[in-house]
Amino acid sequence: MDLPLSVDRASPVPLYFQLSQQLESAIEQGALAPGSLLGNEIDLAGRLGLSRPTVRQAIQSLVDKGLLVRRRGIGTQVVHSQVKRPMELSSLYDDLEAAGQRPATRVLRDTVEEATAEVAAALSVPEGTQVRRVERLRLTHGEPMAYMRNHLPADLLPAEGADLESTGLYRLMRTAGVTLHSARQTVGARSAGTAEAELLGEPAGAPLLTMRRTAYDDTGRPVEYGSHLYRASRYSFEFQLLVRP
Repeated sequence: MDLPLSVDRASPVPLYFQLSQQLESAIEQGALAPGSLLGNEIDLAGRLGLSRPTVRQAIQSLVDKGLLVRRRGIGTQVVHSQVKRPMELSSLYDDLEAAGQRPATRVLRDTVEEATAEVAAALSVPEGTQVRRVERLRLTHGEPMAYMRNHLPADLLPAEGADLESTGLYRLMRTAGVTLHSARQTVGARSAGTAEAELLGEPAGAPLLTMRRTAYDDTGRPVEYGSHLYRASRYSFEFQLLVRP
């Protein structure tokens, strides 16, 4: 590892935190790519004139964030940077692709079924109406990041499910002539159930971010109702807040 690391002993910021911030920045900017080995703690401590416990604390803070992993017989390895997604009406697939995260999709279910009361209310159709249900697992760098369940009007998209593995849902909508205009979205959090944890590669009870969204086209018609789960260790939402005049 050849990075321009340094610490300022005159700063009130703890030394371990200074080091962890520089390493986190290197991961997010790609200077430390996924799969890179961080190097020996003793060597890093000697290079910076720090104690080994200080270096260990800095590294452990990034392990806790899911950016590093300790592998027996290999060392400390970079896993990935956390995905920070802006709060706007966009496709997760497009956002990941633009960020160089190499998205991939595994379609778990693609069926037509009767709308439940919840889905019918979201899509403004009578309960029992035929709707399309799509469940997907979204991966980045080969690791699961999000479990997505979407309900759509049954006639909105062509039936070819293979397209869902090669591109994003909103891109398919645009190709089909749907103009997305706005959405209502709710973000929350809860712990992972056993089946969800297994899908997402997390321990049961791990924190998950939740997102429910109803998207509308330019005529005001609801065209999608999504219920998504994200690994909190891999994913966060970013908000831009403005002062109201």
